[in-house]
Amino acid sequence: MAAKLRKGDKVVVLAGKDKGKEGTIASINPSAGKAVVDGVNIAIRHTRQSQSDQGGRIPKAMPIDLSNLSLLDANGKATRVGFRMEDDKKVRFAKTTGDVIDA
Repeated sequence: MAAKLRKGDKVVVLAGKDKGKEGTIASINPSAGKAVVDGVNIAIRHTRQSQSDQGGRIPKAMPIDLSNLSLLDANGKATRVGFRMEDDKKVRFAKTTGDVIDA
């Protein structure tokens, strides 16, 4: 199945403790159905000091389920993603506005 959300997309969280927060997808794991979004689902990781790292309590963005994310359209509203063919090329488009997401 084609990826409706990709790395670099601006998304909004639909459910969970960070509901309503916006961010950019940093990485995605399609097999697990999860994505890491900057500034969302932050957990504190305790790391030991090493020669290269000071250590301590470091905030880290944890993966969030793709079903809890929605793409932001040009108006800044959550939208679903559809696919259509334009010039023999499959493109993603926002269902709310009909605009092509990536040309």
